[in-house]
Amino acid sequence: MDQPIGTGAEIARIEWTSGSILLFGGPYSNYHATVALRRQAVGLGIPATHVLCTGDLAAYCADPRATVDLIRDWGISVVMGNCEEQLAQRRDDCGCGFSPEMQCDLLAKEWYRHASEELDDETKDWMGRLPGHAVIEGPGFQLMAVHGSVSKINRFVFPSTPWSEKRREIRASETAGIIAGHSGIPFTQIRGGALWHNPGAIGLPANDATPDAWYSLLTLDTGGVRIEHRRLAYDYEAAAERMRCAGLSHWYREALTNGCWPSLDVLPPAEHRRTGRPIAEFTRVWRAPSDHDRTRGTKSPLTAAPLHTA
Repeated sequence: MDQPIGTGAEIARIEWTSGSILLFGGPYSNYHATVALRRQAVGLGIPATHVLCTGDLAAYCADPRATVDLIRDWGISVVMGNCEEQLAQRRDDCGCGFSPEMQCDLLAKEWYRHASEELDDETKDWMGRLPGHAVIEGPGFQLMAVHGSVSKINRFVFPSTPWSEKRREIRASETAGIIAGHSGIPFTQIRGGALWHNPGAIGLPANDATPDAWYSLLTLDTGGVRIEHRRLAYDYEAAAERMRCAGLSHWYREALTNGCWPSLDVLPPAEHRRTGRPIAEFTRVWRAPSDHDRTRGTKSPLTAAPLHTA
């Protein structure tokens, strides 16, 4: 099922003139990971005004209500994900776009029902008021944050997705680059001054055989924007135990501990082959294109973060 970009509030704006912005996706009802990330932000001295989530607050794990309450109390910016859109509209499925015959679709029925039953009407109505996208206003550039892509809230964009498709999305945003979630795998690609960045998700591992979650830190410096992909260690055993107590099946509970997804049918071949290979933390520097660069249509080779250790 293809869906347009989120239908909530029209836009959110973040003014960024100095310091760092913390980005993350997919809390996925994982309260323990969300607590750990908030503590990390406090430790880094990053205010709530400089933290952004790419959506899907409530999904696979046991604690949708506590997780959403924590996010709301934190006061950060949140872009509507397909899970928020579906829950707000009282739909009976997550709207991830899985085909009915896919294992992902079968497994989603349980966790989506759990999330829908746990969340009250006021929370679902709040989800329906979330913005469909956010714009980060940096010094001399803009970035757009979306859940899946500009064209479809539930579009999976992976490292192997052709750059031509990413370029169309970036052009449609009328900004210098896209920050997106949904696919659950952290990566950064830069070409011709344009940026595609996925900070990863904190609610589940990145299918890399480690229990850590992922977030990113973007920092303004004299060389441009420093983009750091960082691991998040948290009490994954406690999160898994909460899932057991909630009566959720073992599939995603085991994923929290073994670091691998229970179904791979959503992955393109390139990402499928990387299953179980640990991802290394990495840093890239992005320089926003100047007016001169944009006029000349400067080209440069695709720069992609190395996803995995050798």
